[in-house]
Amino acid sequence: MQAEPVAPPAVTEDDPGGRMVRRLVAVVALLAVLPALYLPGLVHNFFDLKIYMSAMDWWTAGNPLYDYVQPDRVQGELYFTYPPFSALLLWPFGLLRLGATVTIFTVLTVLAVVLTTRWLVTPVIARHDLPRTFTLTVAVLLVLAVESTRETITFGQINMLLVVLILADLLFAVPQARRWAGVGIGLATALKLFPGIFIVYLLVTRRWRAAAVASATAAAATLLAAAIAPDDSWRFWTRELWDNDRVGRTDYTGNQSLFGLLSRFTAPEKPDRLLWLALVAVVAGYGLWRAVRAARAGDALTGLTLTGLVGALISPITWTHHIYWFVPAVVLLADAALSADHPDEVRRRRWLGGLAVGTSALIIYGVVSFQDWGVAPVRTDDPVDFVMRNGYVLLSLLLLVVLPIRAERGPKNRTKWTELPSSR
Repeated sequence: MQAEPVAPPAVTEDDPGGRMVRRLVAVVALLAVLPALYLPGLVHNFFDLKIYMSAMDWWTAGNPLYDYVQPDRVQGELYFTYPPFSALLLWPFGLLRLGATVTIFTVLTVLAVVLTTRWLVTPVIARHDLPRTFTLTVAVLLVLAVESTRETITFGQINMLLVVLILADLLFAVPQARRWAGVGIGLATALKLFPGIFIVYLLVTRRWRAAAVASATAAAATLLAAAIAPDDSWRFWTRELWDNDRVGRTDYTGNQSLFGLLSRFTAPEKPDRLLWLALVAVVAGYGLWRAVRAARAGDALTGLTLTGLVGALISPITWTHHIYWFVPAVVLLADAALSADHPDEVRRRRWLGGLAVGTSALIIYGVVSFQDWGVAPVRTDDPVDFVMRNGYVLLSLLLLVVLPIRAERGPKNRTKWTELPSSR
C-alpha cells in the first residue's frame, strides 16, 4: 500500500514564530527599498536649505533680505520667499556649519515623521487590535518612502515641523478645548502662510476661541518680525508676497495645484485668472463643506485631512513636498477598510483597501522623482501627459469626494462610518 505524501507543516495564525519571521522579512524588505527611493533625490543635495543659509549670510552682511537671488537651471532665478518671521528662526542656523544644519534639519524631520505617524496610527491599532510595534514600524517606513517626505528631507525643507504644529492643535488641543489651542496653527502660519487654511477651517467649524488664538499668534509673530526687521517686513507684505514669479515657474510639474494644472495647459503664458478663481471657489467650498461635516461627526482627522487637501489645491504654488495630507488620507482609507468586516461589506472593503493601496503606490512613486520633465515650459497636449503631470491634483480631487467620514462609536462599540464611497 503506497504511503500518502506528507505535507510540510503549515504556518498558521497560531504560529507566533512564523508571524515573527514574516514581520521581520517585511521590515527588512522596506528598509532595503528605502535607499533606492532616495537615490533620485540625492541630486537635490539640500538645495533649498542652502538657499536659506546663503540668504541668511546675505542678510547678516546688511543686505535687504528679499534682494537675495540665486540662479537655477529649471526655475531661472530663485529668491528667499518665506515671511520675515521664518527668517528670524532660520538666522541662528546661518551661524553654524552647513553640515551641522543639514544634520539638525534631517534629524528633526525624521523625528517629526515618527511622532506624527504614531499619532495617526495608534488609534487604528487600538480599534483593530493590530500588532503595535510592527504596525508602527511599517507605517513609519512607508511614510519615509513617500515622495513628499523624500523631497522634504533631500531639499532640506521644514514641512514636517509645520505638520507637527498643525496636528498637535487639531488632534489634541482643539478637541480637548485646551486654552492654548490654536497656537500651533498660528505659529505655522507665521512661518509659511499655507497653514492659514487651517484658521479658515477653525472658523467654518465655529471653533471661535481656537481661531482667535491662532490668528493672534500669527499676528504676534508677524509683528515681532516687523519690530526687528521693519523694512524687510514692509517689503514682503506689500510687494513680494504677491509676486508668484519669485517662487518659481507655475507650469513646472512639481507644482501640483489647480493653478499649476492650468499653467501646464497654457505654458509659457499664464492661465486665465478668472477661471482659476472660479475653480478655487468650487473646490474650497465643496472641500470645506465636507470638512465641516466631518468635524460635526467628531472626526477630527478627516476634517483636517480634507482641509489640507483643499489648501494644496487652491494655493497658486504647491510643490510636491508640501502635500503631506495624502498620508492621513491613506490611514483613513485603511481604517475604513478594516472596519468593513461584515459579510455584506466585502465589496466596500475591497474598494477602500484598493484605494488605500493605489494612493500609497502613487505617492511613493511620485510625480517628479523618477520622471525627467525637462527645463523648458511645455504644454500638456495629450491625455497620458495630462494624467502623469497632474497626478497629485487629480488624486486630491478624488479624495475630496470619496474620503469617508468616521462617526462616533455605534452599537456594540463598532466604529460607524458615514458618507462612505460606493463600490459600484
